[in-house]
Amino acid sequence: MRIAVVGGLLVALGIIAVAGGVLPIEAVGALAARSAPILGFVVAMTIVAELAAEAGVFRSIAQHLARFARGRAMVLWLLVVALATASTVFLSLDTTAVLLTPVVVSVAAHARISPIPFALTTVWLANTGSLLLPVSNLTNLLAAERLGAHPVEFAAVMWAPAVVGVLVPVAFLLATRWRQLGARFEPDEPVPAEDRVLLAIGSAVLVLLVPLLVSGIEVWIPATAGAAVLFVAFLVRRPSVLRPALVPWQLVVFVAGLFLAMEAAHELRLTEVLASIAGEGEDPLALLRLAGVAAVSANAFDNLPAYLALEPFASSPLRSAGLLIGVNAGALITPWASLATLLWHHRLVSMGVQISWPKFAALGLAVAPLTVAGAVFALVAVG
Repeated sequence: MRIAVVGGLLVALGIIAVAGGVLPIEAVGALAARSAPILGFVVAMTIVAELAAEAGVFRSIAQHLARFARGRAMVLWLLVVALATASTVFLSLDTTAVLLTPVVVSVAAHARISPIPFALTTVWLANTGSLLLPVSNLTNLLAAERLGAHPVEFAAVMWAPAVVGVLVPVAFLLATRWRQLGARFEPDEPVPAEDRVLLAIGSAVLVLLVPLLVSGIEVWIPATAGAAVLFVAFLVRRPSVLRPALVPWQLVVFVAGLFLAMEAAHELRLTEVLASIAGEGEDPLALLRLAGVAAVSANAFDNLPAYLALEPFASSPLRSAGLLIGVNAGALITPWASLATLLWHHRLVSMGVQISWPKFAALGLAVAPLTVAGAVFALVAVG
């Protein structure tokens, strides 16, 4: 509820700014035209992910992973790495944080091994693995829309940083948690799906969405179609699942409020001070400087407002890539650096898994700079 309250306050301030003439109505109209398809995608994909989870898709995947690992925690963890990466790339970081976290924690609990390496893998890859495609992160959608980049063009710029964004956290966990990951376990017997028809429909929708989301079609269109298919399927077979809470209205209000607040800040020229800090140019040091400023801003305020504030100073594809590296791969230190991290922690607490924020921040301080620097140099190497 706190997200909704903050978002409501930001929306109210935006309305006051419009009424006071600070924020021109033309600017609000342009902002609405830009943000409506993006928010539509967020709503549709959230519904798709929630209904797919209700259909048992993610639980079924986890059971198959545990069985395939044949009692080896290392193999199970590597499979979780692959699943978290794929989930983040194609379904977004929030999907990974919200829906995959309880799955991997349950898998670790059933295998009677520590859930911490699996939990950290999920939240780190949710953030650092969200560099490859526009659909992976809301910041990516904003950047792709601004630059007019097709998903393939976007991936052509971001593939090398995206690879580094996965490899660095994985290598860090492997080096620091190898004892826990070297354990063996006895997998539980798989639990049959409650409704095989819904499981099949949910699986088919996710499989079909993957190519459609990278086809160049505006992403809200296939996402909305997928949500509609699942809605009808549940309406017929399990209508009790269909409730207003499936629509992430709190997130929509929060994001809309951030959009209005940043637009007002730009109109008042409050963000121009960032121009001198963010610098200019596309040489390695310039891109590293921009990514560093973006990472610090994300951990100070949240990655979405950090992106919106710095967006005017990242007009080229390479500088946009540097900005995205900072706000996405660098958001590993504070709990509020990304919404996905807050959602992840809420899921952990609800399942009885505790990890202190000071410990989380200390680990993030070790991983985030290495990931951001490595991703920037990878960008330069292939750029």
